[in-house]
Amino acid sequence: MKKEYVSHSLEDTKKIAFNFARNLKGGEIILLNGDLGAGKTTFVKFLAKRLGVRDIVTSPTFTILKQYQGEKFSINHFDMYRLNDYQEAYEFGFEDFINGNAHEITLIEWSERIIELLSKNCIVINISIIDENSRKIVVDE
Repeated sequence: MKKEYVSHSLEDTKKIAFNFARNLKGGEIILLNGDLGAGKTTFVKFLAKRLGVRDIVTSPTFTILKQYQGEKFSINHFDMYRLNDYQEAYEFGFEDFINGNAHEITLIEWSERIIELLSKNCIVINISIIDENSRKIVVDE
């Protein structure tokens, strides 16, 4: 099911992420798509906060993976921007993180670089820039 939202502020994005996170059961693989600066990491920060992560959530662009512990789930936050293709993800063991473990939630920014490794059971969130403060957020579950 596809749901579309328009965020006109960080507070709007927070509400959208909080509402989305409320329905997560564990084992989800969530793909976040959008241009640089669209708000993918911002969405992840709010989602992680709603799931009880107390650490500061930052982009894993240079490390590829950051892991956090929430109240109920472990969170794997990937950023595939620096990868050239799915082979590089395969080489560092990415497949170990996409097995649908019920105690984890996996979030992947720039997933189009490794789409060959992903199943069709992923939740896709597309974030597009409308203007300086506004974003269109489309959630396809």
